[in-house]
Amino acid sequence: MIRAVVFDVGECLVNETREYGTWADWLGVPRHTFSAMFGAVIARGLDYRETFQVFAPGFDLSGQREERVRAGRPETFGEEDLYPDARPALAKLRGDGLWVGIAGNQTVRAGGILRSLELPCDMVATSDDWGVSKPDPGFFRCVVEAAPCDAGEVLYVGDRLDNDIMPAAEVGLRTALIRRGPWGIIQQDDPEADRVPTMRIDSLAELPGCIADFNAGGR
Repeated sequence: MIRAVVFDVGECLVNETREYGTWADWLGVPRHTFSAMFGAVIARGLDYRETFQVFAPGFDLSGQREERVRAGRPETFGEEDLYPDARPALAKLRGDGLWVGIAGNQTVRAGGILRSLELPCDMVATSDDWGVSKPDPGFFRCVVEAAPCDAGEVLYVGDRLDNDIMPAAEVGLRTALIRRGPWGIIQQDDPEADRVPTMRIDSLAELPGCIADFNAGGR
């Protein structure tokens, strides 16, 4: 039985198009050029942060985040950046009696923004809160510790095979891979994308029904 559902943030609940566009602006690079290089870096299996190095060798992402805050141009997102299916899906799952959490590789600042949105969930946590980031197994052990059930009863929903689905499965969680965002599209034909996830979805609107079917089959 799946009794708890925990969601990744970027490209799962939050559309990051605007956020990455502001980084292109910060670097003084045309947005379409930054986007093209971002996709090329991901397709080569490299860390997305290598994109910044192409345009600014030695780029320190953490330091530049602080610099943006000082310049009055901090990274931010809001209600308008949520995917349209995010809030309704979370509400439906809670209404169905599942425990719902949100946990991703996010800064303390981003965690504060998420909490201010008052999404229908039981927990919001970030890698900065826990002091460990995906794909480290320790992150997913924190997910299990936070949830009110065993690892095999927790479903982690994410868009990345490498950062979300595979490490979560290794810790014993059930997983749902959503096909959207750069990673979701680029990694969709990887053989592991069919083998590893408990379920694959194109929209969060599908999730309540998929979970209900999974639980019905487990009874």
